[in-house]
Amino acid sequence: MAESGAGQWDDDLDLLVSAATEAGEAAMGYFRNSPETWWKNEGRSPVTAADYAANDILIDRLRLARPSYGWLSEETEDDGARLGFETLFVIDPIDGTRAFMNGLATWCVSAAVVHRGRPVAGVLVAPALGETFTAAHDGVALKNGFPISARQPSDAVAIAAPAEAFRRLKPDYLARARRVEHIPSLAYRLAMIADGRIDATLVYANSHDWDLAAAELILERAGGRLSSLDGRPLGYNGAAVTHPALCAAHETGLKSLSSAAQTAFSH
Repeated sequence: MAESGAGQWDDDLDLLVSAATEAGEAAMGYFRNSPETWWKNEGRSPVTAADYAANDILIDRLRLARPSYGWLSEETEDDGARLGFETLFVIDPIDGTRAFMNGLATWCVSAAVVHRGRPVAGVLVAPALGETFTAAHDGVALKNGFPISARQPSDAVAIAAPAEAFRRLKPDYLARARRVEHIPSLAYRLAMIADGRIDATLVYANSHDWDLAAAELILERAGGRLSSLDGRPLGYNGAAVTHPALCAAHETGLKSLSSAAQTAFSH
């Protein structure tokens, strides 16, 4: 594939927004309407008719428009063919399926283009909230067309974290931290850091490429960062598509968070 540039990523972002918006509209037809539900991963993960309907739209729109791109989606069986592509779509038709099933509005369609292991265009469409987050490589993070930015570190930290992990934060950090109510969609949680509603989050190990790719780019372009607890950046489209425990915050607050979180996931 020929070397790609920023202009192409802008075009790809326009394509992602159009397709994800259409997928979100289709999912809304099932929302709070008792969609048919199945369980996968030995009964650990739900998937609904809405997930499949949104995935079908994204496949039709995106793969037709960019036949030279690979494909990775939570709701498409991964046959490994994506490993032969340096550029691919990384998709979660509904991030926050449990929230969707429970009638909660905090779910979104997540769609990204990943090039050589890093996201270069990404969108999160949260149709039940009327929100669309976007970013492209070297561009500005936007929410409904307006620039957003992560909050600078302060003496009070609003952090989304599992209760047990929160309690295990190092004492000096815990003393100035406030745990916010659980946000089921990981992608939407990262978007909330990007637009300054919360300051930070901790993520258990085994999140997937499709949970993170679009949201990480939006967070990064808003002045935030997502990394492993030892500070390593994420890579996408590897043989494995899962990640270790992670933390996210404004880029100037990530070091103190990652240090405080060293004990958060210990047993």
